[in-house]
Parts: sequence; C-alpha cells; structure tokens
Amino acid sequence: MLNPGLDRSGVLDEAYERLHRTGPEFAGFLANHGPMASEAMVQLGLGEHVHGWLDVYIGKLEERPEGTSRITPDQFADALGDPRRFGDWLDYFQNQVTEHDWRDVLAQWWPILLPGSLASATHCLIRVGHSVRSLRAVETPPRVAELGQALGYWAARYQPVAGTASPAGRLTAARALEVLPRVPDQSGGVAARVSQLADTPGWTQATAALQPPASAEDVPAALAALTDAAVERYLSHGHGEAILLVHAATAPNAAMLTLDALPRHLWLQTHTALWHVCAALTVGFAPAERWSGHRARPADSAEEAGQQALDNGDEHVIKFTETALRAEARGLAAGRAAAAHALQLIGDD
Repeated sequence: MLNPGLDRSGVLDEAYERLHRTGPEFAGFLANHGPMASEAMVQLGLGEHVHGWLDVYIGKLEERPEGTSRITPDQFADALGDPRRFGDWLDYFQNQVTEHDWRDVLAQWWPILLPGSLASATHCLIRVGHSVRSLRAVETPPRVAELGQALGYWAARYQPVAGTASPAGRLTAARALEVLPRVPDQSGGVAARVSQLADTPGWTQATAALQPPASAEDVPAALAALTDAAVERYLSHGHGEAILLVHAATAPNAAMLTLDALPRHLWLQTHTALWHVCAALTVGFAPAERWSGHRARPADSAEEAGQQALDNGDEHVIKFTETALRAEARGLAAGRAAAAHALQLIGDD
C-alpha cells in the first residue's frame, strides 16, 4: 500500500540534510537521485530503509559545488542553462526559499523554468515534484532547502524543446505517443537526439495531435492520462532505452505532484510542457519494434513490488515503481507489470 506521505519519523529530513552536502550531479553529468529516491521510498512505506540505501548510494556523489559570482534579477537570463553556474544557482535559490515563502518562489519561477523542462532528461523537474510533495505533507527547514536545491538544479540545466506546437488535436495520450515519429539518427545521448527534433519530419504536427485539456480543472486528469500511457507503453517500448524512457512516465507524475501548490493559471501550460518533454523522450529513444521477449512476472501486491524495487536498489527502478503503483491505484491494470518490466530491463545493469 502506498504511504500517504506523512513521515513522522523524520527520516526524510535527515536524508535531505545528508544529501545537501552533495551536488546535483556526479561523474560529469549523472543526476543525483538521492533526494528523489528517498522521498519515493517514504511514499512506498519503506522509510525505515532510506538511510541504509543512502549509505551505499551516497558514496558515488560529489561535494556541493561552490558559487563563484552572485546571480542578480537583472542578469539571471544569461546564467539560465549554464551548468558552470551550478554553485551560483544553488546559492541563489537557497536565499530565495530562506527569505520568501516557498510557494511564492515556486509560483514565480515555475513559468520561467517550465519551457526548459527537458533539463537533465527531466530529472530537475522530477526532483522539484518530489520536493513539493514532501513540503505539502510537512513543512520543515530541510524540505524547504531541498526545494531550493531542486530549483537551482533546474535553472542551471534549463533545456527547451525545439519545434513544438501546442496540443490542439483529438488523440488520446496513448494514441498520441504511438504516432510520434523517430529522430533520424538513433545514436548518442539526449542532447544529440533532441537537437534533431526541429528537423524531424512530422515532429511538429505530431506534437499538435494530442487532445488538450479543455480547462485548468481538466489538467490533473490529463497529466494522469499521460503518465498512465507512458507507464503502459514502457511494457512494449521500454527496451529502446530502459532508463531514459522511465522519465516519460515519472516526469508527468512529478508535475502532478506540484499542481496543488501552483496557481491555477499555470496548470494548462504545465500540461503542454510535460507533453512536449514526454514526446521528445519518446521520439528520441523509443525503438521501432515492440518488445517480443519474455516478461517478468508481476508482483502479487503493491507491497511486494515496492520490496522488489528496494531489494534491487536501482534509483530508477525505485522511482518508476512508485509512479507505476500510483497509476495502478488510479485503475491502470498494467502498473505492477510495468514495474516488473523495469526491474527486468534495468535491474541487472
């Protein structure tokens, strides 16, 4: 059973305090999943295992980068998307969430950062979503600080998606993902593949084909439908790039976690941005052929699925399992099957 989010033991605050001495990335460009996976474990009812997991994971991480020059409101645009300014952005948002209500900081910066949601293959937005969910459960200084760290990471890695159009069609989320084209050169990392989007035949038209939510009130259901479609599609196409395609589901799930902390007028543009990044990951990494191999047997219960993810220990498996189980709780029959497939594809890496 998924945990409602209350962490009365304080384990998540302790985890954040340990992790805030580390940087948002390590080994050159890999995202620090410690805060996201720790919060996901709490949601899975596995909070007592967070520190044991961190004892192993934290050894991979690097120290928090130091700032070199102060970011000011009149020149922040020049620093947006500049990873050389990691320390400066972390300092800036640490001050922002210390001096202002975190909801006000989030509301101010969400529309600025949202067009760059592909940042770090959506890890930045996902980290913000996990942080906001923790804050909506209990407000504590470590959780406020975590939001500042997550926003600073997003600002430093800001990356827009080119060649998109606003959704204005009639396709469901599942069908819209199905009809997306593929970038011509299926090699290289995220930057190499998304740089081809604007010149990929059919890309712009395909981004317009999704049926948009009719109003802000319909956005939660639309993001849920996008998440559910990506979870289910992982069963047939996750083998194209097992880790990156996880984020086609975990990114819209994270956006859902922020909605109730955001002004309603930002909801529609949130859906549009998340559709674009999910589409970009799908176009860049989904294989041409559906999975034809053997699939692992799904867990018999949500509790067993969570325990299997913990036993494996991979951060992507943990986050995707929590997302898939939430989709199952909404009625998606494929939730545990998708979690088992992620464990099969990623678990031995």
